[in-house]
Amino acid sequence: MKRIYTISGLLLLFTFFTTAVLAQNVTVKGKVSDAKTGEALIGVTVGVKGTTTGTQTDVNGAYTINAASNATLQVSYIGYTTQDIVISGRTSIDVRLQSATNELQGVVVVGYGTQRKLDVTGSVASVKGEDISKQASTNAISSLQGKVAGVQITNNGSPGSSPEIRIRGLGTVYGNANPLYVVDGVWFDDISFLNPNDIENISILKDASSESIYGVRAANGVVLVTTKKGKGNASISYNAYAGWQKVTNQPQLANASEYATLINELNGKNTFADPASLGTGTDWLNVVLRDAFTMKHDLTVSGSTEKSSYSFSAGYLKQQGVVTGNDYDRITAHLQQDVQATNFLRLGYNAVLQSSKSKDIPGGVIYKAFTAAPVVPVFYADGSYGDPNDYPVGNIPNNPKAQLDFFNQKSNNYRVTGNVFAELKLVKFLTFKTSFGGEFGQGEVLSYNPVYQATTTQFNKISDLDVSRAEVRNWIWENTLTFDKTFGKHHLTVLAGQSAQRYKAYSISASAQNVPNTSDGDQYLTLGSNDTANPRSVSDGGSLATYQSFFGRVNYSFADKYLLNASFRADGSSKFIGNERWGYFPSIGAGWVISNEEFMKDQHIFDNLKIRGSWGKIGNASVPANLSTLLVNQKAGFTAVYNNEPATGANITQIVPPITYWERGVGTDVGLEMAFLSNKLTFEADYYKKETQQAIFAIPVLGSLGTDGGTIIGNQATFRNQGFEFALGWRDNVGKDFSYSVNGNFSINNNKVLNTVTGANPIYAGGGAATGGQLSTRTIVGQPIGEFYGLVVDGVFQTTAEIASSIQPDAKPGDFKYKDLNNDNKIDAKDRAVIGNPNPKYLYGLNTSFNYKEFDLSVDFQGVGGVDVYNANLGLRYGSENFTKDFYDNRWHGAGTSNTYPSANIGGGQNYKPSSFYVESGAYFRVRNLQLGYTLPSALASKLFMKRLRVYANAQNAFNSFKYRGFNPEIGGSATNAGIDNGVYPLYATYNFGVNVTF
Repeated sequence: MKRIYTISGLLLLFTFFTTAVLAQNVTVKGKVSDAKTGEALIGVTVGVKGTTTGTQTDVNGAYTINAASNATLQVSYIGYTTQDIVISGRTSIDVRLQSATNELQGVVVVGYGTQRKLDVTGSVASVKGEDISKQASTNAISSLQGKVAGVQITNNGSPGSSPEIRIRGLGTVYGNANPLYVVDGVWFDDISFLNPNDIENISILKDASSESIYGVRAANGVVLVTTKKGKGNASISYNAYAGWQKVTNQPQLANASEYATLINELNGKNTFADPASLGTGTDWLNVVLRDAFTMKHDLTVSGSTEKSSYSFSAGYLKQQGVVTGNDYDRITAHLQQDVQATNFLRLGYNAVLQSSKSKDIPGGVIYKAFTAAPVVPVFYADGSYGDPNDYPVGNIPNNPKAQLDFFNQKSNNYRVTGNVFAELKLVKFLTFKTSFGGEFGQGEVLSYNPVYQATTTQFNKISDLDVSRAEVRNWIWENTLTFDKTFGKHHLTVLAGQSAQRYKAYSISASAQNVPNTSDGDQYLTLGSNDTANPRSVSDGGSLATYQSFFGRVNYSFADKYLLNASFRADGSSKFIGNERWGYFPSIGAGWVISNEEFMKDQHIFDNLKIRGSWGKIGNASVPANLSTLLVNQKAGFTAVYNNEPATGANITQIVPPITYWERGVGTDVGLEMAFLSNKLTFEADYYKKETQQAIFAIPVLGSLGTDGGTIIGNQATFRNQGFEFALGWRDNVGKDFSYSVNGNFSINNNKVLNTVTGANPIYAGGGAATGGQLSTRTIVGQPIGEFYGLVVDGVFQTTAEIASSIQPDAKPGDFKYKDLNNDNKIDAKDRAVIGNPNPKYLYGLNTSFNYKEFDLSVDFQGVGGVDVYNANLGLRYGSENFTKDFYDNRWHGAGTSNTYPSANIGGGQNYKPSSFYVESGAYFRVRNLQLGYTLPSALASKLFMKRLRVYANAQNAFNSFKYRGFNPEIGGSATNAGIDNGVYPLYATYNFGVNVTF
């Protein structure tokens, strides 16, 4: 009972602080405008100094806030000087902000805190939550595409999937190459569980100096996510949209008549007697693909008082995939509360709950539809499935419609994440903060294959059920002590911290056969057979990794002119052994704000002129644990027979070194920041060089070494990313009613391998690009990681006479003619050369916004250049698959018909080998997002009992320009297998209509 009373007392105390008495409060209203032009300023932060209470001005520059009658309002806006105004009992206060000509007042989120933009010595980019939630992306990272220089984002496209993100090029080859995500202080591998509408701000740490405070996981960059907090008076907001998604740039396939013509050419006989009589037939892409519906609803209740802030939100997303049967539903909730319990103690928590379910599609179904024979109908007249084996064309892929109809796999995911914290102000300039957070996640997949007979080759005689479950149980506990004090012109901030983390994953899978197909769709393993002929099976696995860390940072500035930043982190990880368990990651950065010098006071060119430079070391522990442990595998090939009795055997599958070392990144950055014309024009440029040292690779080895054709894993190489980044922005008001902004960014990156333990010997990969076990990528010293490697096509053989006089005597008319690069009068593996680079050289984006009275328009452009794609769809041919219309129109089908496209026998002879023919430009330009909105005048909205009502129309990826012959040149993949298209999810445009309402 005593414990119950104690808990009840604590709850009453917490409630008391949360609902602090505001008897002496006043409601202050006013308008914020530009002191020079008198124009209203939108989105200005108006807060009560020393508290969490705050609000922002609306489209008319108006604000309303509750505060104590003797409190001080703090009014801040990027590009303007912050003002502190004592209320003194007033209820109406208009504010005229002065343009900040000598400093940048903007605040950016950095590791374990915030800094003025002026004080930052590293490369940090910040994107507001309103720019993220404005787009129709279901993952917040997708919304960043084209908005930040040096950041490459590759979207998968399938509902619920996470995009790939590369910050200043590829940082890791083996293991997780995505950056570290820190959400309100908790570390994650991805943020697919987050509702974009719940995000206040995203900061991207791009250079080693700003990243090194997260040393253990910073090798691929760091993305800091701050979720929303309550501000100002209590409010309820509802945001929703509904629309559809439509496949764009769909390749046109050969129709039935054209297909039959190609098959006749391929077989050298009239397999189809009259191709013209077959007509158009079935377009299997149209069968498999669809226009998909999508909708999203978000409801938020938030607010703040002098003593507390709160924000509670719930969201629902429904997204159909553009592949028939692919559906995704997600429910999210976000809970946040801060309480100023006393003058020296602040308590709070953040929590995110997510539940999602999806109906999955079979792997390779896009490729199957791409290659299915158009002479086969979807269904026959009697309702049975069209059977490819009823047609005399040999090896044809299956009926994709039947493949979709009988594929039954569902995935469910549940996740709870968050943290609780306490912040204790020991004295005015010394603060202690402790934070404990983590995640509890579970994923379930149920796949059921019923008994069915669709076609001659598509059937299943014994039903089977596969069930798997994966769990994560992670936590992180961090403690920091921060000293922050100004001594005259000196400002010093010292941070010291300690961190402990634990990552645990567990998975279990089971299967059973002869499980009945129940009418309600519920299948259970116990309903299946469990005998000698059909035994149930169970397997499990897991991993555990722990970390211990100590870190510190010193920030110093003198007179807002001279800046110094130094940090150090020591990380210990259980993933490594012996003396290699600890890694040490120092950094240093410096800056000079030239525009604040006395000799710059009388100039009228620069509002801000700043140079900065940084150096740092970062680490990577995002690799599998215990890499130095030899793995043993059992399989049928290892079975030996003695006296007619089989004896199970085992063998190692990979060779590992006795010790695996930390991957380390060493980076330098030099930056220039400028602002002109009363901060209307801004420019920022960076040069960077980042080396990944002791990079872990998996190198394929021959089975003759006793590894069953496995790999050797270890610290194999050092590689470098080097480049430039540029950002240019313009913001202005024209008259009273019109304002606009234009922001562009451009970046150049060069990836290069500096050395490998194999010396000049290359590392080959890319087995998914061709048949016959051919490898299509190579990694070697002096070249980029995973470059495309193959034969160079030098035309097409036209006649047998031409072949007879060539060095390819086994070729046939219509086959590729390859270059003899080593001049040994034969074509073999020694004639392979570099034929493409999947690592983009150029990234660019242009983001615009326009506001006229109650109308707003935003248009975002984005593109990639200097990148290649390997179109494996053209060459992965095993028999009588279909072809594209482009191939039909341009193929060789007789002497003189084509010297670029081969004959219909593109999958035969030596034509299937990796070659320059399959490599195409992956460059593209697109209108990433276009949105037109209208906000109801506030006077009219108030009559409808609303604070704000906005409606809008949005189009995403509506216009795309590229030369690639496939669906989409935006193709990801692992480091040594990137850019290979063998059935990429289609690119689609999203069109939706939405509403934003605040009560």
